[in-house]
Amino acid sequence: MTFTYRAPVRYLEVDQQGVVFNMWYLAYMDEAFGEFVAHTTPWADIFALGADVQLVHSEQDWSGSLHWGDTVHVDVSLEKLGRTSFTIGFAIHSGDSSRRALTASTVYVCIAKDGSGKMEPPPILVDALRFQNAAGS
Repeated sequence: MTFTYRAPVRYLEVDQQGVVFNMWYLAYMDEAFGEFVAHTTPWADIFALGADVQLVHSEQDWSGSLHWGDTVHVDVSLEKLGRTSFTIGFAIHSGDSSRRALTASTVYVCIAKDGSGKMEPPPILVDALRFQNAAGS
């Protein structure tokens, strides 16, 4: 089971070829990840514990495209949970998951908001990541 974030493709996201410009897919993934966590745990609660997350690596593979007027569907799932990092998987499509526009894998590191570096994710963040994987949306 996965969490799915939905949003309209806006005119400003489409290039002269009539498809969503590639940089917007990273924005869709960022928004979807934020909602994936916030669906069960407010980010303010995570920040209050002195934690935040930072993207450190992302790989994207395009197999299609989205167009103005489509609805972006971003399926989000936890792929791996490490000591200070975790990997989130994304599948982006326009509603028909068999016709994907992109699949991606992104690694985030949990960091201390005070600038002291990497830290283990607080339990409420771990629970949010695991809950979504177990419960779906």
